[in-house]
Amino acid sequence: MPEQVKKRPCCTALLAHVDAGKTTLSEALLYCTGARRQLGRVDHRDAFLDTHDLERSRGITIFTKLALMQTPHLDITLVDTPGHVDFAAEAERTMPVLDCAVLVVGGTDGVQAHTLTLWELLRSNDVPTFLFINKMDLPGKSREDLLKELQEKLSEHIVDFGADFEEIAEAAAVCDEALLEQYLESGEITDANIRGLVGGRKLFPCCFGSALKLQGVEEFLNVLDRFAPEPEHIPIDGNMAPYAARVYKISRDPQGVRLTWMKITGGSLKVRAPITYKNLDGKEYTEKCVQLRRYSGPQFTPVEEAAAGMIVAVQGLSDTWAGQPLGEDARGFGSSLEPVMTYRLNLPADKDPLLFLPKLRQLEEEDPLLRVKWDERLRQIHVSLMGKVQLEILTSLIAERFGTSVSFDQGRISYKETIQNTV
Repeated sequence: MPEQVKKRPCCTALLAHVDAGKTTLSEALLYCTGARRQLGRVDHRDAFLDTHDLERSRGITIFTKLALMQTPHLDITLVDTPGHVDFAAEAERTMPVLDCAVLVVGGTDGVQAHTLTLWELLRSNDVPTFLFINKMDLPGKSREDLLKELQEKLSEHIVDFGADFEEIAEAAAVCDEALLEQYLESGEITDANIRGLVGGRKLFPCCFGSALKLQGVEEFLNVLDRFAPEPEHIPIDGNMAPYAARVYKISRDPQGVRLTWMKITGGSLKVRAPITYKNLDGKEYTEKCVQLRRYSGPQFTPVEEAAAGMIVAVQGLSDTWAGQPLGEDARGFGSSLEPVMTYRLNLPADKDPLLFLPKLRQLEEEDPLLRVKWDERLRQIHVSLMGKVQLEILTSLIAERFGTSVSFDQGRISYKETIQNTV
């Protein structure tokens, strides 16, 4: 029997401006890899990763979700992120745990303002990036015009990987001086050479297609399987690294159980293993992992051990925070985005604002850019967030989770003070 190929873990996220077809592409990827037997659709409200009632009613992704799928060489954790600008911080928080990302661009719209924001976030977080140009079945710009626009607005090193390999090799060679010399001498570019360029953000593979029609999706999966960069965290020569992890998200399941979402970046983590960490106030905790969950859509599988490269949701940690490094991983991270609007929260007359404040702190813990402020003098609660859509979602979440109907005063723009001149 042929020797079974050991698959590399690969954590990749789908990112896009709103209405680029990102969730439709996630459905197509899951279907084409055999992870799903049916093709869900946003407009049919049966998309595998848009599981919350708010997402299905609005037809947009609000919360980051995971799905597991496999290609011939990769064991992929697919992260579906929100596309609406109000939830850009939710997308940004995933970037430090990614091995690579897929930026989805709508072929009918081309590069949008939020596309540029996402591209800058990917650059600043040093995330290797593939591009999928979607909706190519609809009238709009030609493939050549779109590629030119991408190269002008994003990077000149975006290369059409729908061409033959010789053309790809030539385009790849000019992205790196040493590789160009090698190519001129030998006339050869290997897959490993291209993976190295992709991993170093010197080359950005680009594919075109229509996720809804399943056009170009298989070809894109082949490109991802062949050229996804090697993860940095995998132990070499069988020598296991010490346990290390990064927390990127805090959430609660339908039963109210607090979950700490983390990527294992070194060694492994076992159930009932103690984790020592400090909360945001510097208080030290040592708590055990009660359960390790691997999620795919709304369902999870409990596992006894999570190895490097895996993303797991850990039950049992009471005061962790998004952006926290654990174990031997010293690389914490924050957000480059800041909330732009501030609103005063209006509670029903029978609700004491001070007693209601801890409930909002729970939501703030899950979304660190939801800044909750208590005005002691006026006994008022103020919240800062990204925009009106997020405000509407927050209102619905408060009603759903805490059974309380709230309203907000007209918002004001949050200004950041700075020194105007030397004195």
